Amino acid sequence: MAGLFSKQAAVYAAARPVYPNDLFNKLAALTAHHRLAWDVGTGNSQAAIGVAEHYNSMLATDVSKEQLLHAVPHSKVRYLHTPNATPGEDLVTTLGGEGSVDLITVAEAVHWFDLPAFYDIARRVLRRPGGGIAVWGYNYRISPVEDMMTRFFNTSLPYWDTRARYCMNGYWDLPFPFNDIGLGREGEPANLDMEHDMSFEGLIGMLRSWSAVIEHILCSSVGGAHGEGAGGRVGRGIAGA
Repeated sequence: MAGLFSKQAAVYAAARPVYPNDLFNKLAALTAHHRLAWDVGTGNSQAAIGVAEHYNSMLATDVSKEQLLHAVPHSKVRYLHTPNATPGEDLVTTLGGEGSVDLITVAEAVHWFDLPAFYDIARRVLRRPGGGIAVWGYNYRISPVEDMMTRFFNTSLPYWDTRARYCMNGYWDLPFPFNDIGLGREGEPANLDMEHDMSFEGLIGMLRSWSAVIEHILCSSVGGAHGEGAGGRVGRGIAGA
């Protein structure tokens, strides 16, 4: 998926809401130590810079070089491009070896991963006892435009990658084979409110950053691989939201 997210890197950086500090406070309180955190699929670093405030150092990785170009510099954060072909053993070594990471975070990205491979690396590098892993995504229930969002979301369904369905379902069916540390578990994700004031233009910008919308634009530019009807509806949905 590096190519798709590379194309939307600038839009993504400008449009996505910022995670609340309360989330990072809760996560930091769940780990026994605060030496090293790893933000995976960091994108433009929206989660990394918040987590970094609670840890001595942070490694933030992504498969997309273009996304990392939009990451925010931070004295505690080291950004690293990790292509899909990066050997797992190299990642373990880069992170300091087995049992070296206090907190692993994945914000709005884990559904794109090779889950068995990622979880295997996570188990190896997490500190035991006392380490933690947290993955999360938006639910897109946005007040006061819930009905509009539902219509737009349903219209965009043909353009979503099948892996995104985990996120669409609120991670309720996401495989997550880790012990509960007090903030959600496999089959029972925690629901947290995220307050963010957004203008109408900001909402449209966020919708334009969706991978499904980028996919629609790409398909339209080469003749509408999914057909003019669906493409037209998505386009009108953005314009008339």
